[in-house]
Amino acid sequence: MVRTLGVAVVGFGWMGRVHSQAYQRVGHHFPQLGVRPELVVVAEEVPGRAEEAAAQFGFASTTRDWREVAADPRVAAVSITAPNFLHREIGVAMAEAGKHLWIEKPVGLTAEDARAVAEAVAKTGVRGTVGFNYRNAPAVAYARELIASGELGTVTHVRVRLFSDYAAHPDSALTWRYERARGGGGVLGDLASHGVDLARFLLGDIESLAADTAVFIPERARPTGATAGHTLATGGELGPVENEDYVNCLLRFASGARGVLEASRVSVGEQNNYGFEVHGTKGAVFWDYRRMGELGVGHGTSYQDQPVSTVFVGPGHGEYGAFQPGAANAMGYDDLKVIEARNFLRSVTEGTSYGPTLEDAVHSATALDAMSRSAAQRTWVSLG
Repeated sequence: MVRTLGVAVVGFGWMGRVHSQAYQRVGHHFPQLGVRPELVVVAEEVPGRAEEAAAQFGFASTTRDWREVAADPRVAAVSITAPNFLHREIGVAMAEAGKHLWIEKPVGLTAEDARAVAEAVAKTGVRGTVGFNYRNAPAVAYARELIASGELGTVTHVRVRLFSDYAAHPDSALTWRYERARGGGGVLGDLASHGVDLARFLLGDIESLAADTAVFIPERARPTGATAGHTLATGGELGPVENEDYVNCLLRFASGARGVLEASRVSVGEQNNYGFEVHGTKGAVFWDYRRMGELGVGHGTSYQDQPVSTVFVGPGHGEYGAFQPGAANAMGYDDLKVIEARNFLRSVTEGTSYGPTLEDAVHSATALDAMSRSAAQRTWVSLG
């Protein structure tokens, strides 16, 4: 028997669309899931946007006030895809209202924010998952298996990169993303949060770090109307960019491994250049998000001049088999969010957490806070 679960989406920018599509697709890819999400209500304060969402995706009702979602008895689970500065208030309120949470990273502006949502989830007993979607790539799952099995020997070091050009244009509008009070640490929350999660997912806890940050485009024009995504703006009053465009960070893991994490939102010529390189005493793995279904693997007994082969992931690697019947068929970003939706719904129905939890969000946010302190103090910072 398939159970129906009333879901809501709070915040309907691009990510709200992604969550809505994932809810609609999840049953097609995971027919044995045993639960069917029903799109009950969408909340969005920008006039007309919620109505557009309802017309396109079939939400039963709309509202401009997310508090109505918390009070709605039809809603059992909520996707929180609103801007970062609203995550804490909405997340805590939804958990206290007994709603299960699928919340986007970085879960607020600080580790304190993420911890508040995590504590509300733990106190009320609802399930919670976080949008660290890149760990859902089948090649990443395979890399983790190789590391855990010892195929690479003892892991010695990792390099994680997240380069993008979404803020590279000097005419990008001065939206909430560039304000400290509403956008937090800029590229730290946007991209480095994913990098920290990938690093922990693959190598375990981070013990300490040292970071440097920079703002390369110090002023942008204020928008004159509602914005979505990374809108351009010209002619408006110039205002200061308050948070980081760039971060590089040295990592020390509890295992003894070392790492480098680098992220930029203003890298001209780079479009979603995300990935990692993990080196061990007997081998290495290499992953590039833009070639999501491929994993470079080098392991054996040669050590010097050891060849690296390209493995095309297929059924048997992560959740690949739910999307394609044979290796080397392409998957995309939205597929990773379908996997995330499946893990969230499974967590709700089974009462056991699958995928990244709010505790993972706390770990990531703690590292981001430490990066900010390290850059300001020009010193190593312990995460212990």
